[in-house]
Amino acid sequence: MYKLADSHVHLNDAAFDGDRDAVIARARAAGVDTMVVPSVDAASWPLIAALCARHDDLHPAFGLHPVFLPHHAPGNVQTLSSLLTANRPVAVGEIGLDFHLAELDPDTQRHYFVSQLLLARDHELPVIVHARGALEEVILTLRRQGGLCGVVHSFSGSEQQARQLWAIGFHLGIGGPVTHQRAQRLRRIVATMPLEFLLLESDAPDQPDAAHRGERNEPAHVVDILRCVAQLRGQSEQQVADATRNNARRLFNLP
Repeated sequence: MYKLADSHVHLNDAAFDGDRDAVIARARAAGVDTMVVPSVDAASWPLIAALCARHDDLHPAFGLHPVFLPHHAPGNVQTLSSLLTANRPVAVGEIGLDFHLAELDPDTQRHYFVSQLLLARDHELPVIVHARGALEEVILTLRRQGGLCGVVHSFSGSEQQARQLWAIGFHLGIGGPVTHQRAQRLRRIVATMPLEFLLLESDAPDQPDAAHRGERNEPAHVVDILRCVAQLRGQSEQQVADATRNNARRLFNLP
């Protein structure tokens, strides 16, 4: 059994309220011994902190997700700054830009995104970035701010955009979408990308792999993503498992 890292799993989500401990147990049984749990709004911070405090293999990230913009208040950024000092997480996230949903004001999103990038740089923490319909601007913003590292989770961009991210030290989070045959561009990128920039993720309870289409996703299913990625790359599952786990533990400064 391989040791694996799930670099992005929303274990605090209400979808797991009925069997969260069993979900975590299944992940461990599948070899997933490192799980990063990002937040989406200020209300989720104490819940994630408490959850991760109960499990040594769960690691919190605190941030303000662009899709949850209506939940955010101006004072949240200052509260986040204090939280990063008092209860140091492994990353600032999930943060970013989402221009797919027209009701989310772009300028307000930009304000929260840049403010949190500055916090991450000041606290010397990596960032977990959401970029939907906004990847080009996300890359430009990351480059403009400088001094940052992290991962663009659920990467769905072009090879050129991937190269731009690697050039500034950013990883690509690869999950369930890569297992779908229609994702030809993503599969080509994953097949040839530098292994040192690759992270595996479930994004559970969302984005199930092809074998679990229509089901609630779980971190244990990272094993299916591993198998697909190893096959695409023509490498052993052990090699990909070891490299992606090491990548995650190095990026998030885990022992």
